Amino acid sequence: MKQFLKSTFLIATLFFPLFLSAQDSPTINATVTGKVLDAATNEALVGATVTIRGTTNGDVTDANGEFSLVTGQKLPFTLIVTYVGYLKKEVLINESKVEIKLDVNNTQLEDVVISSRRRQESAQEVPIPISVIGGTRAEDAGAFNVNRLKELVPTVQLYASNARNTTLNIRGLGSTYGLTNDGVDPGVGFYVDGVYYARPAATALDFIDIERVEVLRGPQGTLFGKNTTAGAFNITTRAASFTPGANFELSYGNLGFVQAKASLTGPISKKLAARVSFTGTQRNGTFFNAHTQLPINDINNIGVRGQILYAPSEKVNITVIGDISDQKPTGYGWPVAGVVTTKRADYRQFNNIIADLGYTLPYKSAFDRVLDLDTPSKADNQLGGVSVNADIKIGNGTLTSTSAWRYWKWTPLNDRDYIGLPVFTISSGNSKHDQWSQEIRYSGKISPKLSGVVGVFGLWQDLTSDPVQTEEAGSAQWRFAQSSTSPLWKTPGLFDNFGIRTTNEIKSTSLAVFAQADWAVTSKIHVLPGIRYNYDKKVVDYNRVAYGGLQTTDPALVALKNGVYSNQAFNTDYAEGNFSGQLSVQYKASSSFNAYATYSIGYKPIGVNVGGLPTANGQILLDLANVKPEYVDHKEFGIKTKPSRNSVLNLTFFRSDIDDYQTQVQTPEPGVNRGYLANAEKVRVQGAEVDGNIRFGALTLNAAVAYTDGKYVRFANAPVPLEEVGGPQAFKDVSGGRLPGISKWSGSIGGEVVVKGTFIGLKGNYFLGVDEFLRSEFSSSPSPSQYLNIDGYGLTNARAGFRASNGISFFFWGRNVFNKNYYEQLLAAPGSYGQYAGIVGDQRTYGVTLRYTY
Repeated sequence: MKQFLKSTFLIATLFFPLFLSAQDSPTINATVTGKVLDAATNEALVGATVTIRGTTNGDVTDANGEFSLVTGQKLPFTLIVTYVGYLKKEVLINESKVEIKLDVNNTQLEDVVISSRRRQESAQEVPIPISVIGGTRAEDAGAFNVNRLKELVPTVQLYASNARNTTLNIRGLGSTYGLTNDGVDPGVGFYVDGVYYARPAATALDFIDIERVEVLRGPQGTLFGKNTTAGAFNITTRAASFTPGANFELSYGNLGFVQAKASLTGPISKKLAARVSFTGTQRNGTFFNAHTQLPINDINNIGVRGQILYAPSEKVNITVIGDISDQKPTGYGWPVAGVVTTKRADYRQFNNIIADLGYTLPYKSAFDRVLDLDTPSKADNQLGGVSVNADIKIGNGTLTSTSAWRYWKWTPLNDRDYIGLPVFTISSGNSKHDQWSQEIRYSGKISPKLSGVVGVFGLWQDLTSDPVQTEEAGSAQWRFAQSSTSPLWKTPGLFDNFGIRTTNEIKSTSLAVFAQADWAVTSKIHVLPGIRYNYDKKVVDYNRVAYGGLQTTDPALVALKNGVYSNQAFNTDYAEGNFSGQLSVQYKASSSFNAYATYSIGYKPIGVNVGGLPTANGQILLDLANVKPEYVDHKEFGIKTKPSRNSVLNLTFFRSDIDDYQTQVQTPEPGVNRGYLANAEKVRVQGAEVDGNIRFGALTLNAAVAYTDGKYVRFANAPVPLEEVGGPQAFKDVSGGRLPGISKWSGSIGGEVVVKGTFIGLKGNYFLGVDEFLRSEFSSSPSPSQYLNIDGYGLTNARAGFRASNGISFFFWGRNVFNKNYYEQLLAAPGSYGQYAGIVGDQRTYGVTLRYTY
């Protein structure tokens, strides 16, 4: 029945607008022609974009600066003209032939238009702290995925040991820090063209033909269908157009880096347009595996995205989008970054264990970029899907329906012990995920003083092992697992090929009704209330079975094996509903000053544990199967200003208090894969953010600085840090300790200078750009540790090249120009033996990019 309803939603979304469009009478097409010139020199501008406001109809000027538009619209109407380095101009035309002159943009900053509130508006007018990165800027900076985008937005934190184990946070909140547990939802919403991507692995994929990325900071639950208690990424791709166009890009760099991008768009008929986009990235491994004598941690990504736009009338737009992205790297593997002396007996310390086994690490430092892994590494990651979006103009607003199906398939093989001994020889958490989502919302003006958005949302997920997840130990496991001096540990073959096969499934349902209004009390004072009701349900079936090792009935030997792996099975059915909401007050003193204050309460949905549960006295701790929802109490005050027409300066203060904070905790039990989820009683994150940009003639500067203070206000039953494993207590009161992954200070500063010139006869602009990203030290352990802390670092990226007015451009680029050695994350090995791995950031890379835009 549920599948029938989902199918009905999809069919209705597609065909209802077609029925409406059939009622429209045919239009008579007319042609508008013209020329675009430089206002100072009367020189023809080649490659200027001309579009009719409110439509997708447009053209690009030819070698003579001329354009031609075929349209069914009646005069008069407004043309929007844009050209790189010139001020955007809107012209109301009354005749079929026009001449348009553009002024050089030497001082004024272009207005940034966003769609986060479900309508087109200026980023400076919105009472939300928001960072906007245009697609071209991201491409120029080499930010082809979120991991690189974080260097431009300092309040974004992304940590990944592989695609599945990705943590995406804003202001330190969002996802559990460390290895991913599939039983918890992200707190940072990730949307692409209005479709919610439920799996964190989506953030590891390459961007495909991006128009812009909007990063909304703080809770946004009354604007979006899915819970976004920490913020949201609202990504918009370049749309299909009735004006033919093309983009081609090719990059080469060191380490065998090759990246190709292409995009084609144009009309199929008078009412149909299409766009197809491609991206492919390859790079050699940044590490050398001494065990296999082969490089590892390479890049091998490919992605394709296709769109069809059906515009039967001015009031109806239907877009069908299909995409698939595939990653097949050799990796990931990480070197041992250090060894901690735990509270265990001397014979249970890592260095003594490997000495007894006659093993030494073949490198001195993780920054040698050498590792030693005896298990072949694989991290096949594939995502894709289909969506249907219908926008129907009704009255003074737009009714939007977005229906989508997406899938994720994960096929890994990891070496969980980080060394070349057969300790954990197989770690393969194969997973398959299907999601179906439906959102219907109406946004627009209700009256001259009241506007807003109201909607309903449904998300259904099915996440399963594919078909089974496997963990297996090897012949060296006995020495690592040894917890007594009994000679039974040396029993030949006791742990050889001993492992567990796990089948699990999570069926999730998330339903929501949400609304947010914008009431203009006066022309300067706006009140923005929002409300949301959310219902979440998770049904879990978990079963793991031990296999292999020495087949014995000796109770003493069986007990030793059960201390490593044992059978475990449980089911849970967990559901909960809640109300949340927000209230914002906005004061628009003038067009250059906008202040706002927000108070909101929200919930991050319930969680469930599907990586295995800890045991006590041989019994499964079933009360840990369910994880309570987070309750978020958030306050924020911000000021957005335009001190001059060539500058922007914004300031934000915020505080979030979270009860029942969902956190990832580790346990010494190897069978509890990826740790388990638990609730910390209370957490607080507060801070301030400043961002701005300014333009001085040919020079544009931008900067952002964030101060973030995150701590456990109360967490009385936290796991002990790595150095205290084996002590008298298995848990510790870490109240007052800092949250992991948060630098108190982080910032970015960048600039680009542009100078007019010619290159082999081509007119255009030379440019030089530099971006600097800095962050202070931070903890890399869920329970504060004196060892698992990462030093602060700074990264410098630069580019220099030429953009020709005919659409050709080239530039040389460098990332991590000064070859800084730094860690992105430190991870304790399973079993808490004392060693921990370092996720090492990329070394210096450099190359050249060629681009052509038609």
